[in-house]
Amino acid sequence: MSRIAGWITHRYAKWVVIAFWAVVLALTAPLAGKLTGAQDNDAKSWLPADAESTQVLDVASSFTSPNTIPAVLVYVRESGLTPEDLAAVSQDVATFGELDTLDGDVVGPIPSEDGQAAQVVVPLDLGSEGWNLAADAVADLRATAEDGANGMDVYVTGPAGAAADSSVAFEGIDSTLLYAAAGVVIVILLLTYRSPTLWLLPVVSAGVALTVSQAVIYVLADTTGLTVNAQSAGILTVLVFGAGTDYALLLVARYREELRRHEDRHEAMALALHRAGPAIVASGATVAIGMLCLLFAQMSSTAGLGPVAAVGIVVALLVMLTLLPALLVATGRWVFWPRVPHLGDDEPTEHGVWARLGTRISHRPRRVWVVTSIVLAVLGLGITQLDANGLSSAESFRGEQPSIVGEQVLSEHFPAGSGSPVVVVADDSSPDAVAAVHDAFASTEGIDASTVTEPVSAGGYAYMEGTLTSEPDSQAAYDTVDRVRDAVHAVPDADALVGGASAITLDVQRASAADNQLIIPIILLTVLVILALLLRAITAPLILVATVVLSFTAALGVSALVFTYVFGFEGADTSLPLFVFVFLVALGIDYNIFLMTRVREESLRVGTRRGALIGLAATGAVITSAGLVLAGTFAVLGTLPVVAFAEIGFAVAFGVLLDTLVVRSVLVTALNLDVGRHMWWPSALGRKEDVPVEEAPALPSGAPVRE
Repeated sequence: MSRIAGWITHRYAKWVVIAFWAVVLALTAPLAGKLTGAQDNDAKSWLPADAESTQVLDVASSFTSPNTIPAVLVYVRESGLTPEDLAAVSQDVATFGELDTLDGDVVGPIPSEDGQAAQVVVPLDLGSEGWNLAADAVADLRATAEDGANGMDVYVTGPAGAAADSSVAFEGIDSTLLYAAAGVVIVILLLTYRSPTLWLLPVVSAGVALTVSQAVIYVLADTTGLTVNAQSAGILTVLVFGAGTDYALLLVARYREELRRHEDRHEAMALALHRAGPAIVASGATVAIGMLCLLFAQMSSTAGLGPVAAVGIVVALLVMLTLLPALLVATGRWVFWPRVPHLGDDEPTEHGVWARLGTRISHRPRRVWVVTSIVLAVLGLGITQLDANGLSSAESFRGEQPSIVGEQVLSEHFPAGSGSPVVVVADDSSPDAVAAVHDAFASTEGIDASTVTEPVSAGGYAYMEGTLTSEPDSQAAYDTVDRVRDAVHAVPDADALVGGASAITLDVQRASAADNQLIIPIILLTVLVILALLLRAITAPLILVATVVLSFTAALGVSALVFTYVFGFEGADTSLPLFVFVFLVALGIDYNIFLMTRVREESLRVGTRRGALIGLAATGAVITSAGLVLAGTFAVLGTLPVVAFAEIGFAVAFGVLLDTLVVRSVLVTALNLDVGRHMWWPSALGRKEDVPVEEAPALPSGAPVRE
């Protein structure tokens, strides 16, 4: 690290570093702009590869194009449809039949039994970019239908309507999230640095990191088949800006310290990189490896998020440890104006608010950590109110969505499962087996027997559909899917499979639950090993992991109560616990790494207890600022009208603040003071005699030490 730091901050080499990143930015910017087009938001890209509903999607491609997405139009007149109304609907059907994007025959009009509504199904083939084009296609269908409606109410729902609403909800992911995240970072950096110029360097560096990481991810998606969707792209933006700015804050704070001790800014930056670099690298490595643990997930969308987030963290790490130092030494001390650090200035952290907090904790550290732990545990009880069993279509968005309203109207006038049929496929080599599957399907409770289609054969499979008698995203529908699976699986030699929208949702719920049980322990073990290697101890890593888990539990408990009683959300996405755990544990451990590496550095000179107070005083302000940045950037996920994003954003933001302001500053410091040198067991530092805090010499921090 010393050699690398010396090279990066060399009087002439710094210009090479800046030029290198300028060239990289110029080459990668065009590729970064292609990432949106490389996103795969189709249902299959989110599903477990081996799920039964995924296999049905593969088989169904033999019968229809995998790009086919049906739109369901509902025409309603509460007083009853007139012959003129039905004629107008028939005219629309003829118009839809001439669409260039039509894939098959338009079905309808299908009148409802109550005579108040008519249904039309328009199968559209929008190509591989269908998710992105759905909004315009649906708008055109709605405009055609409304043009001759003559007082009829017209709704567009079905898979195409849902895709249109989703694409509209996510259309701000490249602009709204980026501008909101950048705005939050700028405001917090202005408040932190109180400088009209210094904030520019971390923000520019974060922008470079985001552009380069987007380009790398695009190349991976294009060449390796990496799954990238709107969810992972949105999280990438806030993660790079949040984590990247955190690394910048830590480096700038250490650089400012060294500028007070050294006349030459190049030497000051070299020492800042030498001392802060290992902690930043360890932090970034912990987050990246933690994210890569998501590769063990069954859910394709979750597994894809792991490499996407890891690439973002690694690129941010490289930029903040090379480009940012070069920019800082190139601009000189004036960039800190009006609070320019000069040689010999007093260290403000020695008598600041964090130093005073540490002194108060030192009077009764055991009482402090016990009481704090109890309070966090009580907050964690709210987790019993968390309903993370998935969100229905109506619950997935904030605000009214046209496709949801259309789905509700459709269910009022037609069988509840209209537009979202259950799909059954079977091996067609045995006609008797296919017939048995058809009969088993039609006779299953929860399926409208009159709607089950006759088997159609192609590609070695027989294909049939049936309509649910319950809402397609209700528990009753999921129970029906299980009954259908039991019934058709029991048919010998049929190799029958059950899919459709309800089956997809059910498989997602079960895969997410399995991912939670598998990945959470893997991440905990990974973080524990990294901390043990970094701190060269066992006691401290065990204690730190326990504090982060306690923080996660408290954050999720409070979030569950806020979701229900403040925001009025009906539930939570099945992936919420895992995503919140990954971000809070991987990112939350960052602050413990920042603190504990400094505490260890000081403990080598003055003992653990005094080192704990110096470490808190030296890192308190910068870690708090870093926590505010990360919490703010995740909170901007709430700018999208998607409940799952709002929930992740709030839970992570609250958890980061809790970890920064309470767990790291109060709980960990109290444990350091109470446990003392035993925190470093079994290393040599753990055997170094420690003295009570009040007897330890109050030496200035930052002096050279020897192990």
